[in-house]
Amino acid sequence: MTTRTITRRVRGMPTSDGAGVKLTRVIGQPTLDSLDPFLLLDEFGSDAATDYIAGFPDHPHRGFETVTYMLDGRMRHRDNHGNSGLLESGSVQWMTAGRGIVHSEMPEQEHGLMRGFQLWVNLAAKDKMSQPRYQDIAPDKIPAVEPAPGVKVRVVAGAVFGTRGPVDGIAIDPVYLDIALEPGAKLSVPLPEGHSAFAYVFEGDAVQVGAEVLGLRELGVLSKGDVVELAATADAKAARVLLVAGRPLNETVARYGPFVMNTPEQIVQAMQDYQAGRF
Repeated sequence: MTTRTITRRVRGMPTSDGAGVKLTRVIGQPTLDSLDPFLLLDEFGSDAATDYIAGFPDHPHRGFETVTYMLDGRMRHRDNHGNSGLLESGSVQWMTAGRGIVHSEMPEQEHGLMRGFQLWVNLAAKDKMSQPRYQDIAPDKIPAVEPAPGVKVRVVAGAVFGTRGPVDGIAIDPVYLDIALEPGAKLSVPLPEGHSAFAYVFEGDAVQVGAEVLGLRELGVLSKGDVVELAATADAKAARVLLVAGRPLNETVARYGPFVMNTPEQIVQAMQDYQAGRF
């Protein structure tokens, strides 16, 4: 057994996206441009409607997947193929943009807390022009397990502690866990040894990862290994950690805004296809 350790620490930077939604960009910024196969991680969270009410009007994607995990609030998704869905508190949407989609994500609330994450996951070259698809998963479809005293784990993707998450058919064989730790709680989490992985503390004061402490709103890039040890100190607040892992693709990446391909020529083609209405 090889225990994973923190190899790099990253703090997010404030930015805005869509029509001015305020958020914190953790992956996809100068300090951490990417972590193969992960291209971007945004955390959004505010109870001020002016920070989120403008939402994310129609915008295109090609060549990757977006994973939206709603902690609080309601967001309506619509696309140019007539699909529509509601992301509510505790739900997840794993969208495979594939060869191209134009969609919007707009708040269905005018006040109150809006909080969650969006993760971008790269697609392999052979899958970049695949048919778009959605996995919209309601809160009650995400299993929650209690593998140790004072620990609760929501399993969005992957198989841990005898439980498999509802997201399926994803080539990178992802693990996506929301882990809540009461003060003093400890947990050993098995992960596929070769997967890229990160831990992000989004509630509480800090979480011990191996021999080191990861602070609130700090991301730890993890070394290779088949287990990660987590602990919440007895005198600290209860904590929540996002633990995510995926098989790296080890392919060249050409990236321009909402398009992620393998060559600059493919980016040009994506722009031309979008402008010609071929998404």
